[in-house]
Amino acid sequence: MDPGVLMLSAAPPNLPSAVAWLILALTGFCLAVLVVLGLHRTRLVLLSRRSGPDEPTAWEGALPRVTVQLPIYNEAEVVERLLRAVGELEYPRALLDIQVLDDSTDETRERAAQEVRRLRELGVRAEHLIRSERVGFKAGALQKGMARARGEFILILDADFVPGPGLIRDLLPPFQDPEVGMVQARWDHLNEEAGLLTRCQALLLDAHFFFEQGGRYSGGLFMSFNGTAGMWRRRALEEAGGWSWDTLTEDLDVSYRSQMQGWRFVFRPGVGVPAELPGGVRALEVQQKRWAQGGIQAGRKVLPALLRGPWPLRIRAEGVAHLMGHVAYPLTLLLGILLLPAAVARSSLGLERFLILDLVAFTGASVSFLLIYVAAGRTRKRPFRLLIPRAAATMALGVGLTASVSRAVWRGFRGGGGDAFVRTPKKGQGPGRYRSQSSGLDLSVKAALAGWMALSLALAVLWGYWGSLPFLFLFASGYLWALVAHGSGPLPLGGAPVSMRQAESTP
Repeated sequence: MDPGVLMLSAAPPNLPSAVAWLILALTGFCLAVLVVLGLHRTRLVLLSRRSGPDEPTAWEGALPRVTVQLPIYNEAEVVERLLRAVGELEYPRALLDIQVLDDSTDETRERAAQEVRRLRELGVRAEHLIRSERVGFKAGALQKGMARARGEFILILDADFVPGPGLIRDLLPPFQDPEVGMVQARWDHLNEEAGLLTRCQALLLDAHFFFEQGGRYSGGLFMSFNGTAGMWRRRALEEAGGWSWDTLTEDLDVSYRSQMQGWRFVFRPGVGVPAELPGGVRALEVQQKRWAQGGIQAGRKVLPALLRGPWPLRIRAEGVAHLMGHVAYPLTLLLGILLLPAAVARSSLGLERFLILDLVAFTGASVSFLLIYVAAGRTRKRPFRLLIPRAAATMALGVGLTASVSRAVWRGFRGGGGDAFVRTPKKGQGPGRYRSQSSGLDLSVKAALAGWMALSLALAVLWGYWGSLPFLFLFASGYLWALVAHGSGPLPLGGAPVSMRQAESTP
């Protein structure tokens, strides 16, 4: 019989017993791990509701010297905006040093030089440090800058961030505790209303900062410096061994090394720094691939010492979940591929009555993320009527990202080093000149996954697997979105970019 006729027949095929059990075992494994990760995230939400340590809100005594480090690489669209905002920081000029750590190879270098000259004319001590080679990428630039820094405290800002004038004074007070090594602000969103993609990213980031960072901080667990919008005590960096570039997430790596040296980290949820969200799917994928691969690399590097160390079980367990959490990408990808085969496998084994167990587990994992994104939206008082569909779209976006990010997770486990630090393209206020490199393999994978999910939907209807339809639709919409948006920018749905003043005033 023609296989095509068999596939489109009114009855599902009867799979060999060994194949059916293998499919169900893989499906069960994926569901089990994803449910555990969902419960872990729910626990962080609950921890974030606790009152954190009572931190001072004002600096007492003589102010310390602060160095502001600005690592940039080909940021022509945003470098002037960054330097003008930094020039307006409210802090005594005699105690403030600005380092522009410039690895650029285009006109960014001249634009930065002009702004540095302007800052010097205003009485700001500003340095324009240029390296002939990008050894260590961002981490190498930060390490070289730290060797020249005069400040006791170091504030780090990426090029697409726009700090408010009071940022230094907002972040300094917790450092009056001599055990505090780093203070992290939350990220706000300059262009949240540019389209559906940026709105979904805003929910993802708000869930991370308010619940994940907030939960780890309130629960006394190890948390991370987010690479920008945070201030370090220089001594904490030095005692951790300084910046290292053997992972793609130097911020996560040094965060754990520092806390394992006994330093305490602080999260200030009431202090926000506006930043630009990636405006297209490929730019977002560049960012997420780097974070996923680097997170796994950092886990492989620091977890052995963490697990052998004297820290409580709750800290070690959280370290595993935190550093290895990106395994959710390939597991979600595999689960989506297996949704229809798992239903066929149950039919082949006569186990249809146990389908409800998988549906309960899948629903529990899905609903937990849906509620977390809705709760994240409510922290910023977004209209509730818009949050359910926006949270559902955010889940679809997460599914779509698995098509390209899963390979980055594999590269993180594979090890070997030598991977380049690929910057996230910025647009600023202009049309954007820096483009994400298009991967033909990524496009092919997205097309294959979108096609498979569309076929799975059709066959599920034909064969009467009604309980699987909502989940198949979620996966199909996610991969179709990733495919359609692969060569485009954000999906505009009205609205205008959030102004800097609006972003700063968001609670």
